[in-house]
This record gives sequence, structure tokens and C-alpha cells, in this order.
Amino acid sequence: MGMSVTISVATDEDAEDVFRLQYLCFQSEAQLYGNYRIDPLVETLDAIRREIGVDSVFVARLGDEVVGAVRGRIAEDGSAAITRLCVHPRLQGHGIGARLLRAAEAELAGQRGATLFRLQTGHRSEGNLRLYRRAGYEPVGRVWGTDGVELIVLEKSAATYVATA
Repeated sequence: MGMSVTISVATDEDAEDVFRLQYLCFQSEAQLYGNYRIDPLVETLDAIRREIGVDSVFVARLGDEVVGAVRGRIAEDGSAAITRLCVHPRLQGHGIGARLLRAAEAELAGQRGATLFRLQTGHRSEGNLRLYRRAGYEPVGRVWGTDGVELIVLEKSAATYVATA
């Protein structure tokens, strides 16, 4: 490839790239569920801009191109929700998703005081489930998304992350 992928905090200037990347990346999920109205595909650019301004948002870059993204936010109970992890389809399987996940965990635990990491993925999303299990996440339940997709809820103690980071 010649260039290395770097992970950095997203800025306002990244919002449109994250928006386009998310739309591209979640097409395969939409196809898997036969539902092209899943939440990541109907989220607005303005919503992404708001999250970049408030939450922990990271991007992966290959040169100037945004090729991955992830978001995290702290809830009132001290848990951290990690959402919208995506990597450009041509670069999946090269560890970029795991690096983005670790960046979000480090920020959420280290600077924002998260005590627990929580994420959700579709029940048919085997690749996502493998990544999250390798990263130490355990399934704790199921919920239905607002888009009608059944989601598996996974969690990991932030203390576990800090001990292994």
C-alpha cells in the first residue's frame, strides 16, 4: 500500500467524509437485513456534526482519505456507548477497526472516566461479532433497534481495558 493508516480525533472538517463513509460501509449491513432504512443510513450530516462537537469521535486516514470512523459517548451511569464503527470495504480485515475501537476505549476510559464499554451490532453481523469478541466484549442481551433490526448488546469493563492497554 505504501502509506500507513493513522488514527486521530475527528474535526468539523471530517463530518462530510464520515457521513459518506458511513453510508458506503453500512450498505452491506442493510443488505444483510433487507432494510435500507437502518439507522446509520438515515442519520443526517447535521447529526454527525453535532456528535463530532460533543462526543469522542475518531477517524482513520490513509493519506488524506478518511477510511474509518468510530464514535463514543458517556452515559449518566458512567458507561460508554461505542457506535458507528466502520471501515472502508476495500480496507476491511487489516486491523483498522480494532485500532479505532482501542482509540475510542482509551479516550472514553482515560479522559472521560468510562467504567464500562457497551456496543451493539446486528444479530447476523458475524464479522462484527468476531471483532468485538476478540476485543474482549461479551454478549449481555438483545434489543430491537428503532429501525426494526435485532441487535446483540455486548459489554466490557473499562477496568479490563486499562489493565490490558
